Amino acid sequence: MAALLDKPRPFLDLAARALMAVIFLVSGWEKIAHYAGAQRFMASIGVPGMLAPGVILVEFGGALALLAGYQTRIAALLLAGFALLAATLVHFHPGDHENMIVFMDNLAMVGGLLLFVRHGADAWSVDGRLKRR
Repeated sequence: MAALLDKPRPFLDLAARALMAVIFLVSGWEKIAHYAGAQRFMASIGVPGMLAPGVILVEFGGALALLAGYQTRIAALLLAGFALLAATLVHFHPGDHENMIVFMDNLAMVGGLLLFVRHGADAWSVDGRLKRR
């Protein structure tokens, strides 16, 4: 079975990075587009609004790095930490079924991101190109 998956491996790796990055790209872009609202929301959950630039950098910048496969392990680790913080600060409400589903979705994202921390990116990535030099 492993040999069967060797040929599409670079495509699967790129697809996995793209699918994992898209939620952070969209969310980061929303924070950029609605900056004041993002700051107000952050303040409403006890996070200082002045941290918004850092949140955007981790979320949007980390997603771009993950998508490109640049410093993949570091980007994935930062995004995993962000997703875990978001899960606990925003979505952990045991009495609220819908928030708990989003909480568990975030935990699943953390799990997927930890695989990138462990394995890095494959051939179709900046890291892969730099490794070949």
